[in-house]
Amino acid sequence: MPIKVPDRSPAEAALQQEGVEVIPDATALRQDIRPLRILLLNLMPTKIATEVQIARLLSHTPLQIELSLLTTATYQPRNTPFEHLKAFYRTLDEVKDERFDGMIVTGAPVETLPFEKVDYWTELKEILAWSRTNVFRRFGICWGGQALLYAAYGVEKIQYPEKLFGVFEQRVQAPRSELMRGFPDSFPTPVSRWTGVDPRGIAAKPELRVLADSPQTGIGLVEHVPTGDVFCFNHLEYDTETLRNEFTRDVSLNPTTALPHNYFPGNSAAADPANTWRAYGYLMFMNWITTLYRDTLYDLSALSPRPENDWGAGI
Repeated sequence: MPIKVPDRSPAEAALQQEGVEVIPDATALRQDIRPLRILLLNLMPTKIATEVQIARLLSHTPLQIELSLLTTATYQPRNTPFEHLKAFYRTLDEVKDERFDGMIVTGAPVETLPFEKVDYWTELKEILAWSRTNVFRRFGICWGGQALLYAAYGVEKIQYPEKLFGVFEQRVQAPRSELMRGFPDSFPTPVSRWTGVDPRGIAAKPELRVLADSPQTGIGLVEHVPTGDVFCFNHLEYDTETLRNEFTRDVSLNPTTALPHNYFPGNSAAADPANTWRAYGYLMFMNWITTLYRDTLYDLSALSPRPENDWGAGI
């Protein structure tokens, strides 16, 4: 099925150029079905690229998806034109009376800061508190996943002595999880982070289940079993060139930056990398959307608040 993104947005044009079917507003309104409403809280500095990456993965399901874009009101991104934010993004005040089947929270380049030192941390906690009554299920990516875990359960992050950077094999630890349906025993995933989640914090919460991990990069994917919320600390949504672009940026700041692991053929920065992970990104999001469609309520106004000890209470 096609995906509905904001009309005339850069994501719409990019997806159409790739051959992804995008449904216009007028056509979506004529169809006698309820689309799944997904809210993307986009905290990445490369907002337009991230919109395309997430929309691409959401489009590979048999369901109609309506993607809405959310940004912070208390922090003005420096790398995205104000006109783009004004045209296509909303803030919490503008969506607070709406309800959504799912919310995706992206990563952000703030991972080495304590959570409380992040400029928009107070607002992010407000968004998570609002999500207790207005969103059925959440999906956190990289720092977004770490932030969700910390806000929900107080699971701390840990900092590594060097950046985990490259393509690493992830071992499936819970093959019976519906999110892992169709995955092989291991699969490649782009990783780009200085931090991870404390395994002791995960082990202390029996409702949290590790779905995939790596000897080199630690826990990569966690599920909150009672709700189906997902915390993915790696980047199956990345484009083929994303790690190259990050490497070029990092080298400009530090010429001794190491090449990303298992990314450039022959370990040569002059070689063109191959995308070995996209099929698994499609598979993961298809599994997530399929279970979301099965479990969510047709009438979102009937959503019930989550328990008081869940999603941000006390943190």
